[in-house]
Amino acid sequence: MTAREVDVVIIGAGQAGLSAAYHLRRRGFGAEGADSDAGQTFAVLDANAAAGGAWQHRWETLRMATVNGIHELPGFAVPPADPQAPSRDVLPAYFAEYEARFELRVQRPVDVRSVRREDDDPHGRLLIETTRGEWRARFVINATGTWTKPFWPHYAGAEKFQGRQLHVADYVSATEFEGQRVIIVGAGVSAVQLLDEISHVAETTWMTRTEPQWINRDFDIPTRVAAIAGIEERVRQGLAPGSVISVTGMHWTPWARAAEARGVLVRHPMFSSIEAHGVRMPDGSFIAAGVIVWATGFRAALNHLAPLHLRLPGGGIRADRARSIDEPRLFLVGYGPSASTVGANRAGRAAARAIVNEAVQTPLRRL
Repeated sequence: MTAREVDVVIIGAGQAGLSAAYHLRRRGFGAEGADSDAGQTFAVLDANAAAGGAWQHRWETLRMATVNGIHELPGFAVPPADPQAPSRDVLPAYFAEYEARFELRVQRPVDVRSVRREDDDPHGRLLIETTRGEWRARFVINATGTWTKPFWPHYAGAEKFQGRQLHVADYVSATEFEGQRVIIVGAGVSAVQLLDEISHVAETTWMTRTEPQWINRDFDIPTRVAAIAGIEERVRQGLAPGSVISVTGMHWTPWARAAEARGVLVRHPMFSSIEAHGVRMPDGSFIAAGVIVWATGFRAALNHLAPLHLRLPGGGIRADRARSIDEPRLFLVGYGPSASTVGANRAGRAAARAIVNEAVQTPLRRL
């Protein structure tokens, strides 16, 4: 089968991918297959069967009022919604309307298997191999996020546990744990949200590797800028990006306050091993449990980029302002410092601007 040729392939149609597509569209690029006179084209490939990115997979009790850090897509505000409406209903509908409004023509489901160099020409094409054929492109904007790669830390005895273990990515609602003993592992926002929710119907124990550093002040602009700068430097060095919370500490959210008021926001150190019916603590004591919820975060979904050999021993891919340092034809939008809704918007715009600037200097379709 002959590879389909476009100027830019965008992998992923979450916040980052749609933002990048929007900014390319504004700058004169046309979506592949559209009835357009645009000289340059892009294709958006998404592995999901429907619009909505990771939002469509969030747990059913995550409401619009409790979603952490929504930022609208560029050019079209989130329509007013009931604060009690499930985010996994409201936001996917918003994404679908956004795709239609700006004629982004997202192609789905398309699972990207690999991205590789077509030849040794540093100005040549990248070959994108998928479950629906191949594309050739001058640039690739990777916007695959993290949702498909939940992080499960390894602890001795995990395979012996006779209860249920699940990651926050698999969480549906607290009702399935009613009357049980639940251990919640993790120091991030999701861990505390689930602790507050599950503790209404089950006996909960919250564990983290280190004591959370609670911050009383608002997550203001200077704090955010400092956090992003730290992550940017890690990414430039090719280190694993880390999380914003690891830089800023935990801020008091309504659900954290609610859990504290009910006396359930009590942090315990991590267990040393897992046994059939619970966990063994470092001091030798035993805590019985029927469920372990791993709210231990996610890692960037970058396995399809392996043929480019960009990952360094530090665990990351070197990038500066969302552009790969070692493969300039690749942009990593929604990675590292841009792994937030507002950051993804900005990185999408920066990637589009860089591509358009090069298009002016070198007509892409004629390379």
